[in-house]
Amino acid sequence: MAKRINWSMHALADRISILDYWFQRIGNKNYSKKLDQSLKDIIKKLSVYPQLGRQLENREERFFVKDSYQIFYTETSDSIEILHIWDSRRNPEDLIL
Repeated sequence: MAKRINWSMHALADRISILDYWFQRIGNKNYSKKLDQSLKDIIKKLSVYPQLGRQLENREERFFVKDSYQIFYTETSDSIEILHIWDSRRNPEDLIL
């Protein structure tokens, strides 16, 4: 059974920033739409199988890698919360969990 998906403000901002970057870079929305759907599909899969992601060492957060993106999330008894969507080409020191 799928768990409810909650998006943190950081994750929503990350998603918008990533999609806007690709729209600005390419000049049309097709790639951004495909990327957005791909991210939504994997998050939906995580809501059914939350253990797919690897747990961070000594933390409760998990992450799942999809292409160049890392989806950070936590699991509760009835939901998963998407914390960040991180482009792994960025400086990892800028990521705050």
